[in-house]
Amino acid sequence: MNNLKSILDISAEEWLAGMELSVDEIPDVVIVEGSWWRQQRTDWRLGYLTDVRELAFPDIFWGRWQDKKVAFCCAYGAPRTVEIIHIFSQIGTKLAVQIGTCGGLQSHLKSGDIILPEVAFCRDGVAHLYNAPEAAMGFPKWLTRAQQLLEARKHTVYRGAHVTWSSLFTETAVMMDAWYRAGYLSVDMETATTYAVARYFGQTAVSLLVVWDDLTRGKRFLDPLSETEQAALDRSNQSVFEVALALAEEIDTP
Repeated sequence: MNNLKSILDISAEEWLAGMELSVDEIPDVVIVEGSWWRQQRTDWRLGYLTDVRELAFPDIFWGRWQDKKVAFCCAYGAPRTVEIIHIFSQIGTKLAVQIGTCGGLQSHLKSGDIILPEVAFCRDGVAHLYNAPEAAMGFPKWLTRAQQLLEARKHTVYRGAHVTWSSLFTETAVMMDAWYRAGYLSVDMETATTYAVARYFGQTAVSLLVVWDDLTRGKRFLDPLSETEQAALDRSNQSVFEVALALAEEIDTP
């Protein structure tokens, strides 16, 4: 039993070899997006990048944005997100950007509004394993810069408390009412994981989430949006990725 080796014991060098990445190709930023629509989102996002290639691990892509190196993965839920953030944080990627949609938990929120979680309460089933038993904090520098860039694009942006839950299929009305009363702005399935894992490895992270569901009024993502709501949702989904790339431009490189 003394020869046992866990995933946590794998070194940065081993991860680089496994992904067929050189030290010079370590990304400046890794962008993860939580979505069912994997192919659509991947096609959209990779269209911005040059020199794109899929790494040796499936559904993880590498490319260039101006003078920065970018990794992208459509990672749905905490169990997949943790893998991506763990690997790239461990090899030295400086910034993780979580994008995707979320459920709105306060009545003033509208479809297309953007949430920047300052603190994500950890109900994801993963973050506690990375020294975040209750909550994981965002990074003020990147939250502030993301807010500036989004507001310059005329988006409505909110910062505050957020909760990450393990599965939208197990959210109950009682649970959502409790989250509302606790003052949480929104709920997703990845942000606490991204924040906790990045901090565990001494890296930074920020989350940019677009409000889709109107949970305070009993509307879920299966309910149709008006033409105006859909346009706002689509515009924000475009902007969060473009702002993620703009943040990458501001990462200091040696």
